[in-house]
Amino acid sequence: MASRSFPEMPTPSSLLSAYASMSTSIMLFRTMFDQLFPRQLRRYVVDAVRFYWKPKSSKLTLVFEEKDGMSMNHMFEAAEAFLCSRINPDSERLRITKSVKENHINIKFADSEEVVDSFEGIMLTWKYVRHQPQPSGGGGDDSGYGGGKNSSGGSFSLERKYIELKFDKKYKETIITSYLPLIIKKSQELENEKKVVKLHNLQSYGGGPGGFKESVNLDHPSTFDTLAMDPKMKKAIIDDLDLFLKRRDFYRRVGKAWKRGYLLYGPPGTGKSSLIAAMANYLKFDIYDLQLMNVGSDSSLKKLMLRTSNRSILVIEDIDCSIQLPDRKGAMPMFSKLPDVKPVRDSQFSLSGLLNFIDGLWSCCGDERIIIFTTNHKERLDPALLRPGRMDVHIHMSYLTTEGFKTLAANYLNIHDHHWRFREIKELINDTKVTPAEVAEELMKSDNSEVVLEGLVNFLKRKKTEDETTKDGVHYGEGEVREPKKAKVIS
Repeated sequence: MASRSFPEMPTPSSLLSAYASMSTSIMLFRTMFDQLFPRQLRRYVVDAVRFYWKPKSSKLTLVFEEKDGMSMNHMFEAAEAFLCSRINPDSERLRITKSVKENHINIKFADSEEVVDSFEGIMLTWKYVRHQPQPSGGGGDDSGYGGGKNSSGGSFSLERKYIELKFDKKYKETIITSYLPLIIKKSQELENEKKVVKLHNLQSYGGGPGGFKESVNLDHPSTFDTLAMDPKMKKAIIDDLDLFLKRRDFYRRVGKAWKRGYLLYGPPGTGKSSLIAAMANYLKFDIYDLQLMNVGSDSSLKKLMLRTSNRSILVIEDIDCSIQLPDRKGAMPMFSKLPDVKPVRDSQFSLSGLLNFIDGLWSCCGDERIIIFTTNHKERLDPALLRPGRMDVHIHMSYLTTEGFKTLAANYLNIHDHHWRFREIKELINDTKVTPAEVAEELMKSDNSEVVLEGLVNFLKRKKTEDETTKDGVHYGEGEVREPKKAKVIS
């Protein structure tokens, strides 16, 4: 049997000799490199070798700077709001903030805090970074982020805030096209949840071309749940608002400004103001109250409009009697001599200017706008104001119904039925013209529900008797003047 031969193993002396020879060659090469190349060139070569030979990372980092030039970076704000919803019990450091005008405490991430998120199976790591100003003795700032001088003459750099998002490079397209838009949408939802609705009073400088606004928090508690309105009508209004909110692309495609006009009409005390507040609280839209008596000219109206923001409700109350507007031909309406109609203050303010403000070129100055007009006398309005595109939805605020009374009883008395009082009250409401405001006033007169319901029955009986004695639209019992009942009401 033939024997198999194996290669000879090197001896220790040969290994030592080879190592000494290699070390001598390296030292010789290094000596020649130092003598032949200047120090600056040697440093450049070494840096170049390190750059091209360093291992490539599979991670990609997106940086969300707090500011984009001089303006705020919306992506930073959206990412910060989104991350606040991802805070977990394992977080060790958090920032707590609250402004004077806010009713809630904000919990945010602190410096260098990290949070791990996942999207479609992709692992993502978020990190909040903040660089504090570092004083230096130099005369300038070459960081690229701005700077200035301190009181001692040295320079300082402005605080820099940013958020880092790190993930695998191969998911770049998915993150940018799907994940980031999701963050923007989620941040908007979170902002709407905690937003404090504002009420702005638009004013003109003594009727001049300028203008300003005074603002307060809208603390009106009215919601669609508390409105004394027919449930079907409430649902129709909510559905119309929801449809309006989600049709941004539709409005752009058909070439219309993204706005919606509503006309609320009906007798005083039927809840027009409460409905406006309920719409604002539902949408989280600020309200801008515009008094036409404060507008001196068409140009003033345009300037005031520019002071309103997107996602807002512009309210013009009692448009039929707040100011006397000449029609498009310059003639005054037939009802201009009525005692509750204010005279014209300035001929430069016209119906044409108001119409252009509602649906002309100036109506395209903002998105997601709602314009609400209220009136007690729809028949006094110029037909040009009533057409779709200006007042798209006409809502008739009628007298109290039995369904509306059930809502009021639940709100004020916390009762939902009464075995015989409710039946009597509903019969009286069906036979009597009574407003929700009048019934609400009766429901507030005592904490005892039995006493309140008995008092309401007596009030409705008196009201029914007074209505029966009313002739030709004039009631002589309390000096209240009413219009004659119309044969046909369009709602």
